[in-house]
Amino acid sequence: MTMKRGTFSSVIPQLIATAELSVATGGEGFTEITAEARRFVADVEAGEGALFLYLRHTSASLIIQENADPAVRTDLTTALRRLAPTDAGWIHDTEGPDDMPAHVKTMLAGVTLHVPVLDGQLALGTWQGIYLVEHRSQPHRRDIVIQFIGNRR
Repeated sequence: MTMKRGTFSSVIPQLIATAELSVATGGEGFTEITAEARRFVADVEAGEGALFLYLRHTSASLIIQENADPAVRTDLTTALRRLAPTDAGWIHDTEGPDDMPAHVKTMLAGVTLHVPVLDGQLALGTWQGIYLVEHRSQPHRRDIVIQFIGNRR
């Protein structure tokens, strides 16, 4: 195992910038929000720091996943359906048969992400993208708090 030495500093952040991103989903599936995250980082003139994303919902998730081959997202949707099927005999079904499976999928994937920002750029890998994953079958509007903490360019 090798580790590249990074930069170290104990400077108080010069910048804390926050916005809310509203995303309309088309129902179950993946919506890429990488471009919006990059635009936010550029607009606030971020230098070095971290981008935090927090989804204000319990039946959708935020993930970082491959953005090159759409088949990956299709297979991930299939895997999540197998892990939490709608016909599993859930007790909580007030909002429909897809609601409880959506909560389980959210518990597995999570509602928060953080991405390092280096020299004003998201430190994502070559094939990585940031996605909102809708676990409900109907379209929804989902709200994400997006925040940069760090230094200016």
